Amino acid sequence: MSADLLKTPLHAWHAAHGGRLVDFAGWSMPVQYSSIVEEHQACRTSAALFDVSHMGRLFFEGPGAETFLDRILTRKVVGLTPGKIRYSLVCNEAGGILDDVLIYHVIAIAGAPYWLLVVNASNRAKIVDWVTRQLPRDVQLTDRTTQTAMIAIQGPQALERVSPHIGFPLADMTYYSSVATMLEGMPAVVSRTGYTGEDGCEIIVEAAHAHHLWTLLAAEGIRPAGLAARDTLRLEAAMPLYGHELSEAINPHQAGLDFAVNLKGREFSGRAALERFKTDASQPKRVGLSLSGRRIPREHYGVYAGDEQVGEVTSGTFSPTLNKPIAMAYVQPGSGAMGTKLAIDIRGARQPCEVVPLPFYTRPS
Repeated sequence: MSADLLKTPLHAWHAAHGGRLVDFAGWSMPVQYSSIVEEHQACRTSAALFDVSHMGRLFFEGPGAETFLDRILTRKVVGLTPGKIRYSLVCNEAGGILDDVLIYHVIAIAGAPYWLLVVNASNRAKIVDWVTRQLPRDVQLTDRTTQTAMIAIQGPQALERVSPHIGFPLADMTYYSSVATMLEGMPAVVSRTGYTGEDGCEIIVEAAHAHHLWTLLAAEGIRPAGLAARDTLRLEAAMPLYGHELSEAINPHQAGLDFAVNLKGREFSGRAALERFKTDASQPKRVGLSLSGRRIPREHYGVYAGDEQVGEVTSGTFSPTLNKPIAMAYVQPGSGAMGTKLAIDIRGARQPCEVVPLPFYTRPS
């Protein structure tokens, strides 16, 4: 593995505890510690601990920050209540997706609220460059990715396991909200979102405090999990992954992310193109596919209706929760209706599949 890879503040812990480290978006990250299925099931049945410090954390301050962010994000930012978070997209002028992001309006422990943009690791440099070229003088951008750590705790027991360290019941926080607080004497930003289909929270601390926080949470019996389990979990929950379901060649409407585009009464990058795409019924669209048997569909495998290729798989796995292969794909609109019978070419053999509703998995209420 290249010595030039970036390392999270928890890298030494991962290496010392059996984490199999791989190159992910220029970072040395643990893909798994033991069994992917065991780590996956820990998240579905109790709680799992993920190092997501590779995600970009961009801080925005200044009197023009709110207005500026509203101009570069597809979701409305002006008027976002302090303490709230929104999922949004960054698009180019052609309507292609540059990244999918979370925008936080953080209530500071002291001082004025500020804005935090959490971006994908693979896109951090691109987004920083794109934002910097447009940044007005009354907005300050600080990339604090390498100065901080971000830990995600996900699963049905996540909130109760973490709450004693926060000092208040995390269940009292609304979904997609955040709070700046002191956690075991450490300044922290705690949020309640997730990328696994389960409830849970994320904690951002200074890099120097990451090891202490991680070991506290691991001592609660929260099982560390790697990127492989995170991928199977997000796929069951039908959450798109940049570079698979999302790219600059894909627009939000065909990705099924209409909720993350607010066109009315505002101007932002890509708005005109997205208004056209909204009514374009000829575009390939993202669908879910369910297969029988054990053969696993992978990215770029062709999807067929009879002898005609009508699409391509973007993500596929064997679902530990559903005990069958599943995939997401982009298919031509005539092949995307629920219940449509199709086939996936898996290494030269056509495997029958069916278009099914997304998500594949929804946590019990």
